[in-house]
Amino acid sequence: MPDAAELERVLRSAGLRVTRPRLAVLDAVHAHPHVDTETLIAAARARLGAVSHQAVYDVLAVLTERGLVRRIQPQGSLARYEARVGDDHHHLVCRSCGAITDVDGATGDVLCLTPPVGGGFLVDSAEVFYWGRCRSCATTPADLPETRAQRGTP
Repeated sequence: MPDAAELERVLRSAGLRVTRPRLAVLDAVHAHPHVDTETLIAAARARLGAVSHQAVYDVLAVLTERGLVRRIQPQGSLARYEARVGDDHHHLVCRSCGAITDVDGATGDVLCLTPPVGGGFLVDSAEVFYWGRCRSCATTPADLPETRAQRGTP
């Protein structure tokens, strides 16, 4: 996790002024991957004392616009923010508790991720969410995919 000096450098290299709210929000996103806005507001307030909802939303907008954080929003979920940017990765989402974890992007020619030719679009990214249940929420070990694979069941 970057220290305060590194966060300041990151903000400046993106052409942004270093402000206390920007540092607090960027630090919280690094500390808590896949964090929602309410958690970010609480973290910023814990660090700064008082900061408005709007100030945090404004900071998130500029950090996202400058590519310093990534906004994701799994279906049926609040928007979440992460500091892992600049690579092709996807997410696993637990249907029970909502936990989210990173998954490296597939390599090679994966047909489901190859957009159809034509259509007038120049595709520059794909967003993939895998859905299931995390280990903590699986009711029995038999529900876990690796256990089913060991038994030879789908």
